[in-house]
Amino acid sequence: MPQDHRPAKSVRVLLAEDQGMMRGALALLLGLEEDMEVVAQVSTGDKIVPEALVSRPDVALLDIELPGRSGLDAAADLREEVPECRVLILTTFGRPGYLRRAMEAGAAGFLVKDGPVEDLAEAIRRVLRGETVIDPALAAAALSAGPSPLTARERDVLNAAVDGATVSDIAGKLHLSESTVRNYLSSAIGKTGTRNRMEAVRSARQQGWL
Repeated sequence: MPQDHRPAKSVRVLLAEDQGMMRGALALLLGLEEDMEVVAQVSTGDKIVPEALVSRPDVALLDIELPGRSGLDAAADLREEVPECRVLILTTFGRPGYLRRAMEAGAAGFLVKDGPVEDLAEAIRRVLRGETVIDPALAAAALSAGPSPLTARERDVLNAAVDGATVSDIAGKLHLSESTVRNYLSSAIGKTGTRNRMEAVRSARQQGWL
């Protein structure tokens, strides 16, 4: 009986992507790699940690903009709950602020989706070896852009204002007084160089600060 000389599937991957077609394509392509196995697939950010606790992946491949919870927040959760799992952010949006936040959350890599799948597979192997893998153009942009000027509370208030919420709505949601909310909004508007809260939200999102 002939022996099977193919290597065992040694790299266990969790895949978090909300678009079904993209998720299926990535799972299929990574599954073709001789040393990789996609052991879990999720479509929402709030399922990442529970699934990782069950499947125990070596690498979690996370999109950023996910329903339920962002991939950046989930990356920070994984660092606490499943510290042996390395995180690689894969996103459509190559924004400098996202890169900085991903690194602060403990991600080991950050790539944009328009690269070849061979680069992605190699990036997974590299982060598993303990390396940090960052899209070179994005790294340069992040260095030139500098850190986010927004405080954590200013970011919270802008996030709460995303859907056009009133000051009263934001105050209730964040358990703050309306005057405090107005102060945070005014400060965020000044720091983003915009004219109103919706422009501030838009500017902060474009920079990857939200």
